[in-house]
Amino acid sequence: MIVRGELNPGDKLIPERELADRLQVGRSAVREAYRTLEAIGIIDIRPGEGTFVREIGTKSMTDIMSLAVLTGKDTLFELLELRKIIETEASSLAALRRTKEDLNNMKYWLDKMNEDINRGSLGDLSDLKFHYAITDAAHNSLLMRLMNSISETMIKEMKNVREKLYLTPGTPKRLYEQHVIIYQAILNGDEKEARDAMMNHLINVEKGLIQNMSRPVS
Repeated sequence: MIVRGELNPGDKLIPERELADRLQVGRSAVREAYRTLEAIGIIDIRPGEGTFVREIGTKSMTDIMSLAVLTGKDTLFELLELRKIIETEASSLAALRRTKEDLNNMKYWLDKMNEDINRGSLGDLSDLKFHYAITDAAHNSLLMRLMNSISETMIKEMKNVREKLYLTPGTPKRLYEQHVIIYQAILNGDEKEARDAMMNHLINVEKGLIQNMSRPVS
């Protein structure tokens, strides 16, 4: 509603219960949305007065990115689209700039991912940490800030992605092998192969999600 201009800076938001009824959601969902929007500086909650929309014209790029992700109508697929844009180039830069410490960090989370899979767990956290290790290895502070701006959404959606993909037998091993290819390309310093490997991985994730979206998680 804020993004569409239905609510403007200075406007007072209606009470949680009324907004929950209007949007056909629970009050807890509205309360969590208010907390999140306050945390990134979009709204101002004033005890005894109400909740007001803040001026966001001068907000930083990362805060605006956070708002865009949080308010997206199809967050999961929009997030994958955003990751294709960011992480393919991050992988390419990582292949050029990675240090020994960067490689050790990537290898640590890659091995942890394999351990998680062998134990039968989702491995969503080690997967996420591996991707963040690649972004770290690109050694671009703005790129890392951008990734950090969507970190909470990434954590939630990574678990969601893995739950849906694991409905297909053999997926855990395939995901791990795709990460190995990415790591090997970065280790070899091959920027094109690193970029292509990351894109291939994210495209495969998207295809797997499309195939499994209609199936319930057991």
